[in-house]
Order: sequence, then C-alpha cells, then structure tokens
Amino acid sequence: MTNRVTQLFKINVPIIQAGMVWVSGWKLASAVSNAGALGLIGAGSMKPDLLREHIRKTASATPSPFGVNIPLLRGDIDDLIAVIQEEKVKIVFTAAGHPGRHVEKFKKFGGIVVHVVANIKQALKAQECGCDAIVAEGFEAGGHNGLDEITTMALVPQIVDAVTIPVIAAGGIADGRGMLAAFALGAEGVQIGTRFAATIESSAHEVYKQKIVEAGDGDTIITYRNILPVRAVKNPFMALVQKEETHKGMTKERMMELHAKGRERKGIFEGNWEEGELEMGQSSGLVHDIVSAKEIVDRIMKEFEETKRRFII
Repeated sequence: MTNRVTQLFKINVPIIQAGMVWVSGWKLASAVSNAGALGLIGAGSMKPDLLREHIRKTASATPSPFGVNIPLLRGDIDDLIAVIQEEKVKIVFTAAGHPGRHVEKFKKFGGIVVHVVANIKQALKAQECGCDAIVAEGFEAGGHNGLDEITTMALVPQIVDAVTIPVIAAGGIADGRGMLAAFALGAEGVQIGTRFAATIESSAHEVYKQKIVEAGDGDTIITYRNILPVRAVKNPFMALVQKEETHKGMTKERMMELHAKGRERKGIFEGNWEEGELEMGQSSGLVHDIVSAKEIVDRIMKEFEETKRRFII
C-alpha cells in the first residue's frame, strides 16, 4: 500500500506502533519496523542514557525506519532531544505539550515531526508550526487522554477536514476492521498501542500483558478526569482513585501525589496488580492472545484487505 503516510516514513504499510511507556523498547520497535510498519521507542519512561541505548540497539536490529515518541512536558526534554539529535533519529513523534519551540531542532537534521493531538485547535497549531503529520487520538486510547473526551469516530474526520497534512488515527484500533474504519473517516494511517503492548517483544510485565488479554469491553476506567485523564484497567488502585474523586473531589496536588509514585512502572513494568496503573485502551476487549509483532502487522493488513473486499460492489 502506498499513500502519504507510507511515503513520509518510507514504510510498507501505514501502521505505527505507539511509543508507550515501559512497553516500547528496542525489541518491540525493531520487530514492528522489520515487519514493514513503523516502530517507535517510548522515551517517556527513559532517562537520556537509556534512550541512547535503546536507539542504538534498535538501529542494530533493523535496517528499516523507526522513530522515538517523546513527551514534551518532561523536565529533561532538552537532554532527551539532544540524544535524538546526536543519534540522528529521523522520525520523532511528540505529545503532551506544544511542539512549536522544538520542531526546528529536528528539522535541522532532516527530521520528520508528528504531533499527537486530541482536538482541532491542537491539530491546527501543530500544522502551523511545521509538523509533517498529525496523530488524532480519540478518548478510547489507553494512558493519558484529552480533556475534551472526543472519541476517535468523531475526532478523525473533523481533523481531516481542518488540516492539509496527513492524519493518523489512534484510539480504539486493534485490528484491520478498525483500520479500514479509520481510512473511511479520512485517515491515511493508524497508530496502535494496546494490541502491540500484548506482544512477545513488548517490554511490559507478563501480568500486564495477560490483563490486556483478559479485559472485556467495560474493564477500563478513566480517572483524574478533570485534571489529566488516564485510562487504565479497573484494579484496586484505580478503584481507590475513583472513590476519592467521587466523594472528595481531586486536586491537582492530590493527583500528583497518587500518580507520581511510579504507578505506571508498578503496573506495566512490574506487574503490580494491587498498586499500579495498568494503562490500556478500550481496544483491549479485542485482544485475545500474546503473539509476535510481525504476526500482528500481518493479521491487521490481511483483515484490512478482507474487510475492504466485502464492501466492493
């Protein structure tokens, strides 16, 4: 398949593996890129030296393009960007902040910049400051979400209508049917997180992977809703947060006290069911096994083509 997304990244299929914290290390990123899609290293859980290590290992494990996902609100953002520049990573996905003051840093060495957005205003700002593409992420997505609570089905076509650069759909997509639906809405690629989190190459804990497989349609929950929405599977910790939000309200200070105690690491990387945040999207209900990243890419494209054929008259 050839379109603006595959041409931009020089990949075979328009599938991007999300750069998830504690999940998207060099093994997963290189496996996805070797399968013809675009693998991303998740820098959100890495210090600069560790990011450098994962970049070099990915480069050694695949001859294909790969990128780095970087949250712009990190206190050490300049150090992380310096590593990306020094290692000459040409594809950068940014999130959680305004990309404006950073875009030119990547453009100086021929970098491609993609920004994750949750509404039209953010999309227009990303286009205006020089981003090459946009990820339109709906509220179904796992982890941190937008305050507007716009779902993928409603968000993607509105952003497609608002911008001229390629739009990549994210949130709630785990198979070829979801990919075809996103394309029908005007997207030219899909970014997939939860489905790739439950793969052999994912660096997440086996308990976390198994919880994705076991999750049903109503097993995720949004907490910190009025401050920084986070979607994760229902567990004792998230129940505690929800109860406190419901009965006492939730200040930003209290949220930081709860969330900042390594909850993502505990849940995703250490497999702590009781005290961690096991972040995953609503698409977890579509995940039924733990297989290789290549098998996931192949499955998605096969199902995409099979589903498309059913609509050809």
